[in-house]
Amino acid sequence: MRALAAGYREVPARDPKAPRLFLGVERSILGQRWLHSLDERGEAATLRMSQETGIPELVCRVLGARGIATEAAAAFLTPTIRDLMPDPSTMTDMDVAASRIADAVERSERIAIFGDYDVDGAASSALLWRYLSHFGLAPRIRIPDRIIDGYGPNPRAIGELADEGASLIITVDCGTTSHEALAEAKRRSVDVVVLDHHQTGEELPPVRAIVNPNRQDDLSGLGPLCAAGVVFMTLTAVSRELRRRGRSSSDLPDLLSLLDLVALATVCDVVPLVGLNRAFVVKGLEVMRRQEKAGLRALARVARLSGPIDPYHLGFILGPRINAGGRIGQAHLGARLLTVENEAEATELADELHLLNEERQGMERRMLAEADEEVVAEIGTGEGPGVLVGARESWHPGIVGLIAARLKERYRRPAFAVAFDRSGRGTGSGRSVPGFDLGAMVRRAVDAGILVKGGGHAMAAGLTMERSRLGDFRAFAEEEAQRLADALPSQNDLKLDGALSATGATVDFVNRLESAGPFGSGHPQPVFALPRHSIASASVFSGSHVRAALKGADGNIVSAIAFRAADTDLGKRLLAGGEMLHVAGTVSIDRYRGRESVSLRIVDAAEIPR
Repeated sequence: MRALAAGYREVPARDPKAPRLFLGVERSILGQRWLHSLDERGEAATLRMSQETGIPELVCRVLGARGIATEAAAAFLTPTIRDLMPDPSTMTDMDVAASRIADAVERSERIAIFGDYDVDGAASSALLWRYLSHFGLAPRIRIPDRIIDGYGPNPRAIGELADEGASLIITVDCGTTSHEALAEAKRRSVDVVVLDHHQTGEELPPVRAIVNPNRQDDLSGLGPLCAAGVVFMTLTAVSRELRRRGRSSSDLPDLLSLLDLVALATVCDVVPLVGLNRAFVVKGLEVMRRQEKAGLRALARVARLSGPIDPYHLGFILGPRINAGGRIGQAHLGARLLTVENEAEATELADELHLLNEERQGMERRMLAEADEEVVAEIGTGEGPGVLVGARESWHPGIVGLIAARLKERYRRPAFAVAFDRSGRGTGSGRSVPGFDLGAMVRRAVDAGILVKGGGHAMAAGLTMERSRLGDFRAFAEEEAQRLADALPSQNDLKLDGALSATGATVDFVNRLESAGPFGSGHPQPVFALPRHSIASASVFSGSHVRAALKGADGNIVSAIAFRAADTDLGKRLLAGGEMLHVAGTVSIDRYRGRESVSLRIVDAAEIPR
């Protein structure tokens, strides 16, 4: 090797794939390291993508950061169900399920639909109900009470449906692990078809068919579907079977007109918005914007929803209200709203769900404050456990999922919240971070005898446990966190897609950006930094949110909101006012009385490195 000249030293070559600090921020106000979403090679590739496809470079940067190759970019921006939906028969038991449901249609059998009490369960139930009602059937929807019945079918409920004369029970968004209840159906000579997406063990209940892309012998690759997606695939197969038996296409329901229900469930169940799921949401939003269903029209009115409906409206405005019935009210209200066609009844249901949601919000604030106290005490001055497990007797079991989600967001790690009753039986729910399969962990805890029952999918899970095993479950969860620690992506890194200014944050900019959407789980909303912007004003609204105005160097201002931030370090710095900071957030369009403006949702801020 050639000797180096005196006074010089060899500098290692920079790895073009190494993460790069964005604006030099090593530790933000929320303790995060800011990184470019693209490495140097990725930036060069997105420039080539723009040149070769004619897609704006900004949109190409977003696509490239999410793993979309140049040859797939055009199709990604215009997804179609025809191109992305495989033959339904690739799913295990699909042909058996489709044939049995087609038999029930042709014989005008009495059918019962057993659904879950969340949005996915309500939408799946309504989707199946609308399809079957097209043929003049009057299927009975049964939604379990979260407190009295627990999750999924139970022997008593199955017996009641059998007593009512049901010859076919179709479970949606539940049933895969309901061995005892579905054994009761078999004992009563009632056929059962399970349409589900939750993870399962090797042993399956004794039913006619189980269509579940997450069963261990299913090789369809459709695991990311929510239950409504599975139901849509099944109904596609049923229509095909009915055509094979001689029905004309004009005699069959218009499945595409039901995609608004699939989109609603897909967004609210927080499944990855990639592939077929993304097509479901894109096409479902087109149907949703036509406002064809009375229940959804009424709910949009009572929620004062304005402008074209987008994924945010589904996940944060409509979804929580539909969920409210199953959380703290009557479990059937959500499914009833999605099936009703009478305007007066739709308005009455929407008003009731809206009021229940307001009540739920108050309960959630109290429970979250208590959960925070518990977490802070557990963490102390250290990093604390890798998986948070909060538990109290005073908590409402219908809201534990929301508390788990808030803890996960705030502390950036998997979290559970468990509500115990006076007998010591606990109902819990968990939410996870990318890379930590929560459903699989819960199933292992059940197999180990730590939990009474439980299941779910990668990002969310439910469980039932005894108070005496709480310590065992915490220890088990921590062992899982340690085992997976090396494989987990850092939760203290914030990836940014580019820099923006108050001047550049225009409606046209956001519209161009939205062409790469819809954004959500698995396809995250682009995050931008606003470098060196001062806090022109800031105030608290609705008790916990912070509204601010950010001023750029040229004096232009963009409005911004930091949700649930008033008591955080971020909120306190914003409320102090006057300070110049780097601010990071996502952009969206606010629509009010026919006017459009851009709003920034602040997710972090950082001092300007000196």
